[in-house]
Amino acid sequence: MQLHKKLLGLALALTFGSANAETIRIAIGTQDTTINCATGGLLIRELKLLEKYLPRDGKYKDAQYDIQWKNFTSGAPLTNEMVAGKLDFGSMADFPGSFNGAAFQKAGKQSLFINVLSGSTLGSGNGIVVPKSSPVQSLAELKGKTISVPFASTAHGMLLRAVKAQGWDPEKDVNITTQSPEVAGSALQSNKVEAHADFVPFAELFPHRGFARKIFDGSQANAPTFHGSLVDGEYAKKYPEIVVAYLRAAIEADRLIAAEPEKYSELIARVTGIEAEVNYLFHGPLGLQTRDLSWKPEYRQAVKTSVETLRLLKRTEKDIDVDAFIDDHYIRAAFKQAGLNYDAQLKNYAKLPLKAKDAATGKPITVTTRVAQIWVEGEPLVRHYANAETAFAEARKLEKAGKKIRTVYAHDRNTGLKLLAADAWFVAHGKNEISAFLLKESAEAWAAKNKGKVLNFDAAKAGIAG
Repeated sequence: MQLHKKLLGLALALTFGSANAETIRIAIGTQDTTINCATGGLLIRELKLLEKYLPRDGKYKDAQYDIQWKNFTSGAPLTNEMVAGKLDFGSMADFPGSFNGAAFQKAGKQSLFINVLSGSTLGSGNGIVVPKSSPVQSLAELKGKTISVPFASTAHGMLLRAVKAQGWDPEKDVNITTQSPEVAGSALQSNKVEAHADFVPFAELFPHRGFARKIFDGSQANAPTFHGSLVDGEYAKKYPEIVVAYLRAAIEADRLIAAEPEKYSELIARVTGIEAEVNYLFHGPLGLQTRDLSWKPEYRQAVKTSVETLRLLKRTEKDIDVDAFIDDHYIRAAFKQAGLNYDAQLKNYAKLPLKAKDAATGKPITVTTRVAQIWVEGEPLVRHYANAETAFAEARKLEKAGKKIRTVYAHDRNTGLKLLAADAWFVAHGKNEISAFLLKESAEAWAAKNKGKVLNFDAAKAGIAG
C-alpha cells in the first residue's frame, strides 16, 4: 500500500512537471551571404552564442528550447516565412525590413525592428558595378543604358535616389530591370548587362573576383543604409527575455569579430564561400560599413525612406507607423545586461578603430587618411601601413621573395572609404606620395590640383613616380 502511494505520487509529480516544462521554439531566419548580417545570424549559430544567454530561471526554469535556423539569400522569402508563423526572428536590410513590416500589417499582425547590426549612415555597402572591360567610369555615363538590380532591395532604393540626383527620369532616361545577384554575376562576366546595382557584399565581391569594376558607392547618394533584426511582435510580447537573450548573443558576436576580424572573416568564408578578403573589407578596422547595434537617427530615417519608396513602387498601400515599428527597448535592455551604455553608443559614429603599428617601420599609425593594408597568403593577420607608398614598396619586396598577396586595401583620400586597391585609382604626387580614389574622375581632379599623375593599381604598385 505504501509503495503504491509512492508510485502514485511519483506519477503525479512527473505529470505535473511535464505540463510545466514548456518547449519554446526559437526559429531564426538568416542571410549568411549578406555578410553584414553575420553578427545576427551566422556567428551566433556557428559559435552557439544564443545558448549562453537563454533564460533558465523564473518562468523559464523548466523550459526546453528548440532552436531552429534557416538560411535565405534575400529578405523577401524570409519575410514570407515569418508572416506564415514559421520563423520568429529574421535579419535583413532596411528596404526588405520595411516590406516585412508592411507584410505583417497586411496580415493583421505586427513585426518589430529591434536592432541594427551593421550599416553606414552615409550609404556605403550598396554600390553599382560594370563589367571589367566596360569603358564606363561613372554613373553619369549610364544615361540610356540598362541597369539591373534586385527589385525592392536596399540597392534598388539607392539606385532610384542616385538616378534622381542625376536629374534623370528613372522611367525614361535609364532602363532599370530586375536581376538577382546570382544571375547578375554571370551577366557581368558575359557582358550581357551594362551595369548592375547591388547590396552587401556584391558591389565588392564581383570586383574582387575579377569580372567587374565598382563605379559608384552608395555614399555618393548620401542615403543611409543598414541591416538589422526583426521579431514577430506577438512572440516578443510572450517571450521578451528570449528577445533580449538573442540580442545579448548579437552583442557578443560583434565583440568577437571586432577583436579578431581576420579569424572570423575566415569563418564566414568557410560557411558562405564569400572570400575572407571581402568579409574583412566590411568587418575589419576602418571597414566599409560600421557594425552598430544602436538606432541612430539616420537609420530610423532609412526605414522611413524605405516605407515611402515602397509606396511609390506600389509594393505597399498603407503607411507604417515607423515609431511603433522600430522598438529599441529590447536592445536597451540587452546593453544594460551586458554592462554597456546604449546612449553613449547612440552618439558614437566611429568605425572600428585601427590600433596598429606600421609593419615596415614599427611606428604606431596615428593618421589613417592614407592607410593601406596587405593580406599575405599564409599569414593569419593583415599587415598595416601608414601610407600606400610604403605598402606598395613592401608588396614589391614580398612578391620578389615569392610571397603571394591575397589582397591590398587602400582608403579613398577624399571620403575615407575603404577600397580594394586592385579596383581603385591612384595619384602619385609630391615627394613620392600616393593617394587612392574610388573614381577616376576624383583622381584626375586631385592630380590636376596637386600636380600629380593618375595611375591604375598595377602602375602604382610597380612604383611609377608622379
